[in-house]
Amino acid sequence: RALARDVGAGRLAGPAEDPSVVLVAAPPDVTAEVVAERLRAHPRAVVTDVASVKGAVLDGVAAALARDGADPSAVLRYVGGHPMAGRERSGATSARADLFTGRPWVLVPPDGAQGGAPDGAQGGARGGASAAPTGDVAGDPGGPAAGALERVLDVVADCRGVPVVMGAAEHDEAVALVSHVPQVAASLVAARLLEAPSGAVALAGQGLRDVTRIAASDPGLWVQILGANAAPVARALHALRSDLDAVLGALVDGARVPGKHGADPVPVEVVAVLVPDEPGSLARLFADVADLGVSVEDVKLEHAPGRLLGLAELSVLPAGRPRLEAELPPRGWRVAG
Repeated sequence: RALARDVGAGRLAGPAEDPSVVLVAAPPDVTAEVVAERLRAHPRAVVTDVASVKGAVLDGVAAALARDGADPSAVLRYVGGHPMAGRERSGATSARADLFTGRPWVLVPPDGAQGGAPDGAQGGARGGASAAPTGDVAGDPGGPAAGALERVLDVVADCRGVPVVMGAAEHDEAVALVSHVPQVAASLVAARLLEAPSGAVALAGQGLRDVTRIAASDPGLWVQILGANAAPVARALHALRSDLDAVLGALVDGARVPGKHGADPVPVEVVAVLVPDEPGSLARLFADVADLGVSVEDVKLEHAPGRLLGLAELSVLPAGRPRLEAELPPRGWRVAG
């Protein structure tokens, strides 16, 4: 705590202070209890969290409040949160000031608040940060739920995150696919390396490092995350297993991978083009490529949230590559390396 304070993370609130927003950063298996305890301890505060599972936490908060005889309406002051950013290492020494900049920050508001989310809360960042109100949430315009969401949106803006408002079930299905299953896959690939000959591991390059980097994450934390989101993760893993079974079957049967429209595969070459993050840019690029008489066999897009440029990798027949490299720059396009 002292180190976090010294590097600029703020200070711990004293017992007599009345916070406006309380942010709970606790292990997933105790997040619900901590949120419920903070709701009881600070009856005027909005409470949010950063747990990577939302449905189980929301259910746990409601159950804890009911068990302790607390006012059930207190749950309207809880806004589930999940910043989609993190590192495989924890602790103040691994902190980064830009960790949340331009990254999605999911917010799961109380029932009745999502429809009243302010403009820009669905996938777009709000404007400059503003101080959270200090009055009673129940007195905020739009009722307690809307007022709670407003306060947490201000926190996201302060951290330069991109707020995304959605329901708990929708969030849990989404993160199972884009976060939890990739973690399982990375860990399984890393586990295969434990039995590999040292000579084979010595040949590993950046591709393997990219695949297995997140496997270094805290296993105890991930046991909790997967347990709390078991059903959505299981559904995603079943789908992945079906894909793996299909690939395995093709390999065992000696099947060849067909090309486009079932024909034999043809060689292609890649032309990488920098694309501005502006409406209509991709459409203009494809129109220019078509105007040059080049057919795009495949396309891969790389774009980091908050960046001003994306990269379009166009797979074309070998004869089309020189033409694109020569003719796209005069049309205003930057062809990468």
